[in-house]
Amino acid sequence: MAYPAPFVGRLLRVEDQWIDYNGHFNMAYYNVLFDRAGDDAFDAVGLGPDYVKARHASFFTLECHTSYLRELHAGDEVRIETQFLDCDQKRVHYVQSMFHAAGGWLACVSEIIVMHIDMAVKKSAPFPPDVMAKIAAMTEAHRHLPVPPQVGHRIGIPKKS
Repeated sequence: MAYPAPFVGRLLRVEDQWIDYNGHFNMAYYNVLFDRAGDDAFDAVGLGPDYVKARHASFFTLECHTSYLRELHAGDEVRIETQFLDCDQKRVHYVQSMFHAAGGWLACVSEIIVMHIDMAVKKSAPFPPDVMAKIAAMTEAHRHLPVPPQVGHRIGIPKKS
């Protein structure tokens, strides 16, 4: 199966109730949009809600690093590109880039690692071969894409010399 590079799901919208007391799109809800876009991408490789019900397995986030680059506002539509960077038998490392749909500018980047989980015992487990083949195919389709500079970014306060 051929996968788009990068994977782009449905357009999403910043909801009014996600604006905080500072008048800003609250940081927590950027992750809601990333999560919804991730659902689209992972459904494309067979890891959607039907998978959880049928195979009693899912995937959990192990780590997430988010870089906020430009502010979004209530009502803004966003396009999120998902790029699989790497995978092994139990994990997927991917990055998502959130763009203002009309303006095309980059608003936020999120780097994430997820692990496949056997829900019966709540422990890590290898992906089934059919799903692993799809994950590997998406990863291969994305291998030629440039990696956003935020990937692998170390957080900290730089010391002045």
